[in-house]
Amino acid sequence: MDEFHRDLLFLMNDVARLLRVDADKRARQHGMTRAQWAILIWLERQPGISQKELSEILEVEPISVARLIDRLEARGMVERRPDPRDRRIWRLHLLEPARDVLHEIDRQRADMTRIVTVGIDEASIEIMTEALIRMKAILTHDSHASRRGTDPVETDAREAV
Repeated sequence: MDEFHRDLLFLMNDVARLLRVDADKRARQHGMTRAQWAILIWLERQPGISQKELSEILEVEPISVARLIDRLEARGMVERRPDPRDRRIWRLHLLEPARDVLHEIDRQRADMTRIVTVGIDEASIEIMTEALIRMKAILTHDSHASRRGTDPVETDAREAV
């Protein structure tokens, strides 16, 4: 039974799920959803991103992003602007009312980080962060390789030479 509780993949999945549940609860307390918070965070990081690009990042259907943007736009937090080069594309931009919400999101994220790292020293947190960055890079690389129809193992072997 101890092996099961120490299974890395199950632990990472469980921690991610518990964080999503907590974030959902925190967002609801502010009359929003975790998905809306995620959109605001991404728009702060990448102003002018298109709805299609955002749907790819969030791994949801474009219509789902469009509906979420509709709600944020109705609250005066997000604005759609036509792309200057392609009128079929809408570029997304934050409006001033989103700034207060983003400050609250930052506060909530800091609180969540504090809670999950209680009793863990800075060196361990840094090692954990670096390990997760490496895992993400490997999985991202493998995902892109499989989309190109190449074998990630073969690609790694070629790149090592």
